[in-house]
Amino acid sequence: VQLVESGGGLVQPGGSLRLSCAASGIDFRVNAMGWHRQAPGKQRELVATVTSGGSTNYADSVKGRFTISRDNGKNTVYLQMNSLKPEDTAVYFCRVTVGIAGYWGQGTQVTVSS
Repeated sequence: VQLVESGGGLVQPGGSLRLSCAASGIDFRVNAMGWHRQAPGKQRELVATVTSGGSTNYADSVKGRFTISRDNGKNTVYLQMNSLKPEDTAVYFCRVTVGIAGYWGQGTQVTVSS
């Protein structure tokens, strides 16, 4: 299983970024996918999930600003992040659970700063 994130970077407060996570080695269509993040000195936290059927769930801190989506044809899950705040600064990780095993990507840095 391999998850490769991309799309992070430096953005000003109020700006937008779109993260991508390309998956391989799994039957992408049947797996729920998630985005998590870890800020310096803090625990990793769940940001958003999307089921195989397209149902979504979000952390309260990002509701109304972030949108998770998936393209089964491209084996890719996305995280559209709008109205970014400095507190959104973190390394963002993609995750998939296959059976009882969880897999993480290498992460992509998002920095929100003026």
